[in-house]
Amino acid sequence: MVKNSSRRIVKLLNVLCLSLATVFLPSFLSSHTLSTAASPTTVRAERAAFSYADSSRLNLFYGSLQLDSLGLSAEAYHKAITGFLNMVISGEIHNPGVLSIIDFSRPSSEKRLFVLDMYNGSLLFNTLVAHGRNSGKLLATRFSNRMNSFMSSLGFYITGDPFIGQHGYSLQLEGIEKGWNDNASSRRIIMHPADYVSEEHIRQWGYLGRSEGCPAIPEELDSAIIDSIRGGSCLFIYSPRRP
Repeated sequence: MVKNSSRRIVKLLNVLCLSLATVFLPSFLSSHTLSTAASPTTVRAERAAFSYADSSRLNLFYGSLQLDSLGLSAEAYHKAITGFLNMVISGEIHNPGVLSIIDFSRPSSEKRLFVLDMYNGSLLFNTLVAHGRNSGKLLATRFSNRMNSFMSSLGFYITGDPFIGQHGYSLQLEGIEKGWNDNASSRRIIMHPADYVSEEHIRQWGYLGRSEGCPAIPEELDSAIIDSIRGGSCLFIYSPRRP
């Protein structure tokens, strides 16, 4: 298990650095073994080494996919990458091959869901996603972790298993940030398809329809997205309104 975990992290870092020859860190990684029984001090040291060193190399990944031109803010990206690597190292995620980012600094009329293939260094999906109806109309500006708030909740989530619910093929989400999104399960916050998440709705109203707090996605991409990110991957929902 330790060897498999180490190989996954090495592969992820290879992709993020984009070039084995020029930016891979062989001396550090070859001597680095992750343990599921590591002490908190060891985990913090590993976390610092992976998450904060070599930020310029992570910039290459952001630039190579032209994520800036697609509307993903640099701050959203870097916060997502830092949290993602921390979660990989701590063993919190079981599907490290993908990272999903929702950038709520963008209006709902823009494609603000980004699903990244972390093994192959590619963009799997860039599409529309709705926010909660009490978070705002065109732009999400208010967020809550409270029951019946009908607002979106920010922060890091771990994806669960898909299921068939009242909205069709849907995906369980576990919020892991206390005070920010840890009520997601009790609030029944899930990823699900919705007919109001469409270009047609934008043409008619100028913005997407809104959910009860769930990140709702286009019906035509529902299965493809959910099957790509299911089973323990990282989802990060960002807004500049959170410190």
